[in-house]
Amino acid sequence: MGLVMLALELLALVLGESPWGFLFGAVVGLLFGLGFLRMGNPRHEPGRAEALLSIALIWLLVPVLGAIPFHISGGMPYLDALFEAMSGFTTTGATALSDFSQFGYSLFFWRSLMQWFGGVGFLVLVAALLTHLAVAGRQLFIAESTGVQKEPFTPRLRTTARSILKVYALLTLGAALCYWAAGVPPFEALCNALTTLPAAGFSPNPRSFEEYSPMAQWFGTLFMFLGGAGFVLQYRLFFTRDLRPLLRDVEFRFYTLIVLALSLVLALFLMTHHAKDMDYTWSEAIRHAFFNVTSIVTTTGYASADFALWAPAAQAILVMAMFVGGCAGSGAGGIKIIRWLVVGAFVRRELVRSLHPQAILPLRVGSRNLGEEVMRSVAAFITLYLGLVAVGAVGIALLENDLVLGFTASAQAVGNIGPGLGEVGPMGSYAGLEPLSKLILIFQMWAGRIELVPVFLLFSPQLWRKLRG
Repeated sequence: MGLVMLALELLALVLGESPWGFLFGAVVGLLFGLGFLRMGNPRHEPGRAEALLSIALIWLLVPVLGAIPFHISGGMPYLDALFEAMSGFTTTGATALSDFSQFGYSLFFWRSLMQWFGGVGFLVLVAALLTHLAVAGRQLFIAESTGVQKEPFTPRLRTTARSILKVYALLTLGAALCYWAAGVPPFEALCNALTTLPAAGFSPNPRSFEEYSPMAQWFGTLFMFLGGAGFVLQYRLFFTRDLRPLLRDVEFRFYTLIVLALSLVLALFLMTHHAKDMDYTWSEAIRHAFFNVTSIVTTTGYASADFALWAPAAQAILVMAMFVGGCAGSGAGGIKIIRWLVVGAFVRRELVRSLHPQAILPLRVGSRNLGEEVMRSVAAFITLYLGLVAVGAVGIALLENDLVLGFTASAQAVGNIGPGLGEVGPMGSYAGLEPLSKLILIFQMWAGRIELVPVFLLFSPQLWRKLRG
């Protein structure tokens, strides 16, 4: 990050913008980076406790560093700058920026770039480590392919990283060109592309995708959908031209079905439950429904319309979509579809067992039998997830005196989604919230991005005893 900020400092100078935030951030990043390298031992194999601690601290320290340019060059209070940086690196897309004119091109580019780095960092580093450590049920994803019913892709992280980066970069370039061809200004096309594939959602346009052409919105729907699917399966599709693994993948099929079903139901509501000044035609209703459902399911957070003004029934569909999540092996946040499939398999088995109590029934997802430890891990994760949403919702609702704002802000933060309802809707900002509300949301975004367990372990005395021992 220090090296990246050093390059952006030169860009700011060329553009005639303030370089001091990037320069100071580069100095801090390089000093700490070199210091940590000298402290480390490349021959040492980290233990389980060290790996989990590292995941939690890296995902906290990088946003602390990334907030410096927003604070110094952008003039944001440091708490708002930290909120923006944490939202960026966790690919949440919730913004504390209320006046978009206070940022120059270099800061908007940094804002988008941090989400691109955050997405690929999660895919390559955290997803692989969490799978190897069997955290939050990720042992069922298979380390290299991160999905049920997928064969191991490669035993080496470096090869996996190259494979993911090829698809990630190819789709990012494709999105930028498609947005540009659809009439989006070149700089906005690039920034939006950098934040579409990581399922992030920061846009340099304060109205998100609302002011872009219908074609740009359809392109956004397509690339958000691809960003929420597993990148390894897409590697096989694009580079080996093998469509069969994608079509046979149980998670991808359910992902597609959920997006289609929720979008069609929402389109029907938009046609029959009009909001003020929003009398949509069928084509407009279908376009807005598919765009916004895909955005929320994949936890991207873009919006083609201000759905905070929609009828409550339409908003309820989007709130439900907040708890779905994308596919494993994608940059999407949320609970993830594969975990819901495991829960569904468990419920189905228990219903059958109520009729046949002596039957020996395996826990099965697709064609694969899963061990009981997978169900325990998934159940613990979902319990932590929903508990953190509930506690955060109550806390923010009390601080802001607004239950809808508190619940949707909390749900979006843990799921790394971006927009909520009310003041923090898709065209709103989190800048006006109480400082303590922002701190709660920063914690939730941090915990939600790294699957909760590494963060909650920081409060466990057993972790620190193991590190000392």
